[in-house]
Amino acid sequence: MPARARPVSSTATEVVPQEDIVTMMPGLQFNEALSWRAGKAIPVAELLRRLQALSKEMRDMEQEENERQSFTRVAKELASPNLLTHKDKGVKAWTAACLVDILRLCAPDAPYTEQQLRDIFTMLIMSILPALSDPSNAYNVQHAYVLQSLSQVKSIVLVTDIPNSESLILSLFTSFFDILSGSSRASGEEQLPKNVEYNMTSILVTMVDESSSLPQEAVDTIVAQFLRTDPRVIGSSHGKGKKSGVIHEKQSTLVLKELPPAYNMAKMICNSCEDKMAREISKYFNDVIVEASASSHQYRRSSRDMDDTDDPALGPTEDDLKELYKAHRLLRELWRACPAVLQNVIPQLEAELSAENLQLRLLATETLGDIIAGIGAAGPPPPPTIDPAAYPQIDLTGWSESSQTINLLTKPRSPQSFPQAHPHAYTSFLSRRQDKSAVIRSAWTVAIGRILTTSAGGVGLSPSDQQRLVEDLSRMLNDADEKVRIAAIKAVATFSFRDVIDKLGSDGSVATAGSVLSNLAERVKDRKHTVRVEATWVLARLWGVASGEIAAGNEQANIILGATPSKILNAAYIADLEINVLLDHIFFEALLPLSYPPIKSKSAKPTNGDSQRVKDSQTNGEESKSLDPDKIRTERLLLLAKSLDERASKIFFARCAMQAQLSKYLAAYLQSCEDYNNGVMDKNEAQIKDRLSKLINQLAKLLPDQSKVSADLWKFAKMHDRRAYQLIRFCMAPESDYRTVFKALKEFTKRIETLPAAPSGLMDTLTPLLYRTSILIYNKSHVPAIMEFSRTDEKSLGSIAHEVMKDISSRTPEVLKAHVSELCRLLQEEAPSPDKPNDVSAVDDLKACAAFARKFPGEIPQDQEFTQAMTSFALRGSPPETAKHAISIMMAASKKKEVLAKDLARRCIKNFKYGSPGFVSRLAALSQLLLLAPAELGADSDAIIDIATKEILLQVRTTFDEGLERYQWAASIDEECDAKCWALKILTNKIRSHTDASTLQKVAEPVYTLLTTLVSNEGELSKKNSTPPNHKSRLRLTAARLLLKLCVSKPHESLLTPAAFNELAEVAQDALFPVRSSFLQRLKKYLAQTKLPPRFYVMPFLLAFEPDEVLKAETITWIKSRAAFFASLKSQQATGTVSKTQPASKASTVLESVFARLLSLLAHHPDFGDSAEELLDSARYIMFYLSTVANEDNISLIFHIAQRVKGCRDVVSPSPSPSGDLDESIDYSERLYVLSDLAQQAIHSFIDAHNWSLQTLPSLTRLNLPRSLFAEIKDHEEAITTAEKNFLPEGVKQGLEIQVRTTLRKAKSGSKKRKSEGAEDSLKAKKAKTARSLPIRDGKAAKERKKVRASGKGESWDDDADESEPDDARERGSSEVRERRRSGRVSAVASGPGKSYAERDDEEDERELEELNGPDEPPATDHDDDDDHEADDEDADVAMSNPEDGAPHADADNEELPTPPTSASKGPSTVTPKAKPKAKAKAKPSPTSRPPLRAKPVAKPPAPSKAKPTPASKLKAAATARSNGKATAKTNPPPAQRPAGRATRSRGAAAAVEAEPAAAGAVGSGAAEDSELSELSEAGESE
Repeated sequence: MPARARPVSSTATEVVPQEDIVTMMPGLQFNEALSWRAGKAIPVAELLRRLQALSKEMRDMEQEENERQSFTRVAKELASPNLLTHKDKGVKAWTAACLVDILRLCAPDAPYTEQQLRDIFTMLIMSILPALSDPSNAYNVQHAYVLQSLSQVKSIVLVTDIPNSESLILSLFTSFFDILSGSSRASGEEQLPKNVEYNMTSILVTMVDESSSLPQEAVDTIVAQFLRTDPRVIGSSHGKGKKSGVIHEKQSTLVLKELPPAYNMAKMICNSCEDKMAREISKYFNDVIVEASASSHQYRRSSRDMDDTDDPALGPTEDDLKELYKAHRLLRELWRACPAVLQNVIPQLEAELSAENLQLRLLATETLGDIIAGIGAAGPPPPPTIDPAAYPQIDLTGWSESSQTINLLTKPRSPQSFPQAHPHAYTSFLSRRQDKSAVIRSAWTVAIGRILTTSAGGVGLSPSDQQRLVEDLSRMLNDADEKVRIAAIKAVATFSFRDVIDKLGSDGSVATAGSVLSNLAERVKDRKHTVRVEATWVLARLWGVASGEIAAGNEQANIILGATPSKILNAAYIADLEINVLLDHIFFEALLPLSYPPIKSKSAKPTNGDSQRVKDSQTNGEESKSLDPDKIRTERLLLLAKSLDERASKIFFARCAMQAQLSKYLAAYLQSCEDYNNGVMDKNEAQIKDRLSKLINQLAKLLPDQSKVSADLWKFAKMHDRRAYQLIRFCMAPESDYRTVFKALKEFTKRIETLPAAPSGLMDTLTPLLYRTSILIYNKSHVPAIMEFSRTDEKSLGSIAHEVMKDISSRTPEVLKAHVSELCRLLQEEAPSPDKPNDVSAVDDLKACAAFARKFPGEIPQDQEFTQAMTSFALRGSPPETAKHAISIMMAASKKKEVLAKDLARRCIKNFKYGSPGFVSRLAALSQLLLLAPAELGADSDAIIDIATKEILLQVRTTFDEGLERYQWAASIDEECDAKCWALKILTNKIRSHTDASTLQKVAEPVYTLLTTLVSNEGELSKKNSTPPNHKSRLRLTAARLLLKLCVSKPHESLLTPAAFNELAEVAQDALFPVRSSFLQRLKKYLAQTKLPPRFYVMPFLLAFEPDEVLKAETITWIKSRAAFFASLKSQQATGTVSKTQPASKASTVLESVFARLLSLLAHHPDFGDSAEELLDSARYIMFYLSTVANEDNISLIFHIAQRVKGCRDVVSPSPSPSGDLDESIDYSERLYVLSDLAQQAIHSFIDAHNWSLQTLPSLTRLNLPRSLFAEIKDHEEAITTAEKNFLPEGVKQGLEIQVRTTLRKAKSGSKKRKSEGAEDSLKAKKAKTARSLPIRDGKAAKERKKVRASGKGESWDDDADESEPDDARERGSSEVRERRRSGRVSAVASGPGKSYAERDDEEDERELEELNGPDEPPATDHDDDDDHEADDEDADVAMSNPEDGAPHADADNEELPTPPTSASKGPSTVTPKAKPKAKAKAKPSPTSRPPLRAKPVAKPPAPSKAKPTPASKLKAAATARSNGKATAKTNPPPAQRPAGRATRSRGAAAAVEAEPAAAGAVGSGAAEDSELSELSEAGESE
């Protein structure tokens, strides 16, 4: 480098003495002086020239070729303070360059003293080397040369020979790391050359290698470089004005894109000096631990000195914890960079895992987990993007990690496998799964999740290790602590979609019990709401992302995640309001996101339901064409519906049905808000406020925290934002397409959030209501795509598309208006001809069109072509349901109904012959014509009836093997059986359409006789018993369901006699599971919809011995939901919401009053017996009733009913006359008395077990029992004798107490289960424990029952007894109290005030019925013959009640029952039930005083020739066999031996429900909860 221009000094140039020149030869040729005397300094320019010349000469010299002595003078002068401390930077730079050459040429012995070396290296380290930080420095070349020489010659080691050189070594390390860290921060400046970084690294490696011991500060400096990847450290070093250590979480991984140079240098030092750095780092880490532990011990000692036992030892101080956290973060990065230096630290870290201090254990667990996962100080990588609304969706075949944005700092990286390098530490880490602290277990769960997602830092896990970690993660999802369960759920959320399929899916699918995904699905029903929320969102997002692969046919994704929607929707069965709100958000934000697929704005509004057209910018070629977002969304909707199981499907369709119903209430609320006008009203102010208050109260019951919801709805009403009202109406209007609804929701949300008057949290209240009422699923924009899928069966979605279309037509036919012409055109194309049958899927399209035609007949085409197509369907459609729906369409929409009906009837009747083409379809058409156009048929009606009876019903054409079971079920139905079913519908529709009330009984009697005969004879009509077994079960079920259909109408229901009702009730105990389950499904639906009178509520209580646990559990849940509904009516009456004169308020005691009918039904039950064992069997029915209905408020009323039954006699089957004409019959009145005593004793035991108190009812309470079942005991003496007599045999009391304890113990053990354990799974997994249960009636002759009873053999009633219980239960109370209670009962019967319950005349009954139900109206024919429709899509226990249906009709013989007193009422004092003293006469009646138990023949229908099995007997047999592992519930049970002591089958009358029905109520009436709120709770499982 040229010398600087300097002024020439006037001083003469000094000449070197001759003797000195001589000594410089022959090596170095340089002979100029470099030092000077004081006051005679060499000019800077000249000095620079000389130093430059010297440097140039020495740079080319080699060590072996020159005389070492020739450098002595120069070396001495270069080490002079004049040069080392010169102020000019250039002089220092050239001096340093010359010095390093001297050290190179004189190596290995430097020609300097220790002090000179100190001065030299002080200048080099403090001045020259730090200047390398500025590459633009004028002397940067000399600086770099000095660095290179020190590195290559390793003359830097001379520093270690200098005494007390620690400060120099520390400065060297600090300078180098500062230089490199400064270069990494420089932006827009010249970067350091790579050779500088390399030489610096080489120098520091040399220093570490050659130093006997590094200064601790130098070690700190080295290890501190590994924290440069920590965003907190980066944030704290960004200069002034920025908060230390604070950095936005979204920027934490964006600060550095590559490893810093200082980090790389420290990494190289550690990897090059593994052993020494391992010792130093171990010492460093140990010092931190010891210091923290010392402070912890010191704290404990001080705590003990203070003798304060309430102040526990908290462990390390806050400052020590900061150092501990820093040290453990450092270990994470050291493992990524240089794992070998941790060989002595890992055992220390392992020891921390067993430390007593929680914070140390937590740090060790987190640190080891991150080390194994290869996660450094920068933290874990950001979680994968799981966006269920993204489109296109993830394609597993084309997905790769390279397509993801990768940050080098956060990418997990492990140089070696930790389990292999440190197996003992890895085993200790795994043992933390069982740590006593939930905090540790939570951290451990997060750690194993990271290990799995990162594949142990990229090195991979062995199959056994991976399987173990997956199983451990599965266990953590079931941990007892909610924090651990949440941590496990969040760990699953960090898995990418591919990892879920490949890693978690290897353990099993969502439906595989015990797998990670299955346990995650169980957390959807967790008892803690926070856990439920986390689990549900994770599951829903996973399915949302996987839906694309499932739709594309990826079998693996479908198997693993296909059942996810079912698991989520089944949570609705818990009937928890918080869960319902969560499901609202999940449904429309994850499963079916509102924004899926992303919607682009359009300038013009589309028409005909084509709400959006989005061009996918990510596709090309053929896919670059415009896509249909409505079709994409519909595909996902259908895929969701298709993936649901039976129970979840009920929830899905119930939620869809709920939209139409709740929208009416929300519309009424909006109208009331407008009428309220923010409190400014011109008239009817009180009425408007009252109506608005009632509506708010009803809507508030839909959501949790009802007080907050009510307050928010009032605030919204007072805001009086008319635009908001209109936006909500847009969301609910069937005319709105999807885009309109979506934009209205979006605008409404933004409007509420920005309005100053809107309270905070208002959208939290309104959003679930909007989701439930907006027409988002059954939207008209989806109809074209649904029709297309149903026609093309694209992606195998045709079947579910038909089902959805069918539901749309029945729920919201308004959305079909824009597409009905297209639907009709498709039907014309699918119409059958003599040469071409129609497609089977046409029945669903016809059904949808029929539902639409009933509501909008004017929209149906009237042209000849369409009429001809419908006629073709009616005459030759297949299946026969197509003919039925075609007739419905024509009768609803045609303007020539009369002509069409006559023509169709004659064409169907003409040349009718069994077996001819389409004869079953013609039967279906005739059936519907008789219902919809009876007047038009005229005389043809008789011909139709003849065809149905003579040609079909009375003929048996199918033969069967005599060796088969006489009664069995077939999944498919043959042509003859199908024809008979339609023939029965023809006869039923004949009387359904009969409008003349005066002749109704005469016309209906033969049909009722036929149907009842089929029910009682198990489907047998032939006198020769030649009906095939599979026909009989189908015919019995059809007859039973048709009887229920008839009873929907009040005039027809009154024709069902008590005896026939009793026969119908026994279908609930049919031996075949499909028969009884289908019957109960229809029964529960009609009852929930208030279509049947209350007496039908008695039938579900016959399921006490139901062997199928799922059916029984569903029925129990349904009964409890109905009981809760009736209880809510009572509370509404108490609060004034419902007027006491309204039927809804009087119907609140329906289930209590049905107890009297249950006792009557049991008295006429074929399995009734008078032995102790058989009575305990009957008590099972009573206990089943009490466990589902009884509570502390109504138990007194139930007990009173049981007492009153004993004060009357049975009128269904009269007792034997004194003349003995009926001496072979059964005394049903005495059975009633036995059951009354049995019920009273069961109630006493039930009350004692619950520690309740029995309240006496007010003395003026008039209790009235059904006149069709009970009559007054006229003889006063007989009444007193009956009341005082105890009809129970010995042993029943003790058996009842044991039975009550057993029942309650099972209920208690079930209630202790966590809510997350689904009822269905637990019931299927549970073994049946029915040691003594009534069997399914198996068809064996009942004659042996008398023999068994006479022999006294049979099972003991105490088979279920708890061995720990004493044989004799303790007596409760005194005999005086019990005698007083009995005396009160006798006086109530004998001499009660006023008229007795049996003295009421018919006029009083009619007046009361008018008061309950309003004036009588002429019976209206239900023209919707929806037998098949309901068989296809009935919701069973999730049935909805229509708020416009009104109240159902009451029983003609029902009387009012009082409301039971509550604990708050000021009634008479309570009486604790006591044990009764022994009666004087307890001997069993002699055989002469009691007739033998024998079936009494009934004229209609005729009894079968052979002894028949009873349904309850078959149920008991199946239950017993199932408990022994010999039979299952849903298959034809093998013939089972009848247990001892069973009664023969009888055809006595049945009991009916005693109480007024519940009214559904209109909007704002306050009695609408059945139709608005109870739908899902009726389907939900009790917790």
